[in-house]
Amino acid sequence: MAQTEAEIQRQKEMQQAEELLFSGRQELGFAKGLFHGNFVADWVMPYPRLPAAEEAELESALAEVRQMLDRELDPDWIDRNADIPRNLVAGLGRTGVLGMTAPREFGGRGFSQMQYCRVLEEIGKRDASTSVFVNAHHSIGIRALILFGTREQKARWLPPLVAGEQLAAFALTERDAGSDAANVRMTATPSDDGAQFILTGEKRYITNAGIAQVWTVMARTPVPGKPGKDAITAFLVTPDMPGVEMINPRMPKLGIRGTATARFRLNNVPVPKENILGPMGKGLRVALTVLDFGRTTFGACCAGAAKTCLSLAIEHANSRQQFKKTLGDFDLVKKKIARMAADVYAMDAMTQVTASLIDRGLEDYMIETAMLKVFTTERLWEAVNDAFQIHGGSAYFDDNPLGRILRDARINQIGEGSNEVLTSFIALVGMRGPGMEFKEIYDTMMKPNIQSIGRAFNSGMNRLSATVRTPGVPVRSGELRGFAGQLGRLIWRFNVAVNRALVVYREPVLDMQLLQERIAGAAMELFASTCTLSRWDAELQARGRNGEGRPPDFSAPDYFLRKSIRHAKQLLAELNDNDDKALLSSANAALGKREETEPKRQ
Repeated sequence: MAQTEAEIQRQKEMQQAEELLFSGRQELGFAKGLFHGNFVADWVMPYPRLPAAEEAELESALAEVRQMLDRELDPDWIDRNADIPRNLVAGLGRTGVLGMTAPREFGGRGFSQMQYCRVLEEIGKRDASTSVFVNAHHSIGIRALILFGTREQKARWLPPLVAGEQLAAFALTERDAGSDAANVRMTATPSDDGAQFILTGEKRYITNAGIAQVWTVMARTPVPGKPGKDAITAFLVTPDMPGVEMINPRMPKLGIRGTATARFRLNNVPVPKENILGPMGKGLRVALTVLDFGRTTFGACCAGAAKTCLSLAIEHANSRQQFKKTLGDFDLVKKKIARMAADVYAMDAMTQVTASLIDRGLEDYMIETAMLKVFTTERLWEAVNDAFQIHGGSAYFDDNPLGRILRDARINQIGEGSNEVLTSFIALVGMRGPGMEFKEIYDTMMKPNIQSIGRAFNSGMNRLSATVRTPGVPVRSGELRGFAGQLGRLIWRFNVAVNRALVVYREPVLDMQLLQERIAGAAMELFASTCTLSRWDAELQARGRNGEGRPPDFSAPDYFLRKSIRHAKQLLAELNDNDDKALLSSANAALGKREETEPKRQ
């Protein structure tokens, strides 16, 4: 039977995904381990701590950055004037923020990702426009140059960028390319002599592009020796090149108004071949690698902003009186405060653990960074909403910072990959490993041969082993063994649920986004709970070593673990008990898709 056009396109997309995501070494990291029913402890335990020398260096840098921010940063002025003043940019350059992780030999501070995240958290506490500006310049703007640039490229481009004399932008997004990064349509055609590429196309929603002097631009280049085939390549482009058209240097926005979000067009712009960044045709790999770093600092910025929301909520709850009580005396207000405090603790823990994976040189942490981005942006939005509600009507007026914080926070669930796309990504990439094992077993049963029987046996034993054993979670503090046991049993239950989904639905699971959402949601809770437990365990151990008396208050991690484990159980239960059929029927009717009378089972 001939394949339909949709089936051919699906196979093409799956092949592209395989080549991009699974062509290199496939290390079983923590997140992928969860989907296999394993607890890869050495990725998350013991909780990462900076060496004493790096901690001292960081504290010195933070003190300098705080003093500079106290003098130069006025978030309300930035919001009103839709601009980040030059004196602030200069201060960020002077204190090393704009080149924090760049090599020292090129003028950077050579900080680790963990150190850098702590600095970004401090900025995130104060102003989202500034943190997004820094993130766009450093975390994605110059990160590709740091990671993939040749020594000659770094020597030429990095020094003015890390000093703040020049600014950087990362240009991926187009009309039809955003979360779907592979859908870039800008072209880069080699000249006849091969000395340059001619770039043509339009980019939009590019943070910093209106004020930057260096852009990392993604464009499609032909694949040598394969007529009609192309691939994405990264280029270093400057806005003074002939043919650059700045359509709108500052697109008006709801929030993060201080950032210069631009739309520009390249009209046959000649770019020297020396400006190719990374391997030819590997620009999508460059982009996805860079976004892993950006999503980590995303987590840090969101954690900082959530701490500000919690601080504002506590201050108001302790001072505002109603019905002869302070707001903090009411249980429904306490519920919001407790939720914020618990989530802030977990956000901090997840950010530091994920950053440590980068610093340790581990491979394939793309699921962990996606989890961090989705989790922290969602929890920040809830924290903003809770703080807003506690402040009541006063939050709605311009003399209260929560209105600005609310507007600024909304972009986080969209930027650097929408949360819906990343949620499906988490589920599908995570399920691929056990899915391939089930496929090995099925294919061997259908067409047995000597070569495949051994592989199928090993796959079957892997699946069976994960089904009959509960993974251990190695905590050192006796008082946490109860939570560790609950977490281990929940990982076993999660693996059984993943196995069942793969066996029952097989390939159609690729389109079942409601199922994917629950599986990804449960996986994120497992990651968040593990990071929280690891941090709590480390803090208990440190307290014991210091010989101090009464232990500190750990009610925040205690509450987080309780609610996180309960939420994960609920998500897994809903895989079998849900209203998905009614949901899809209602949506199809509203969308005018009444021909879909029998929604696919979810």
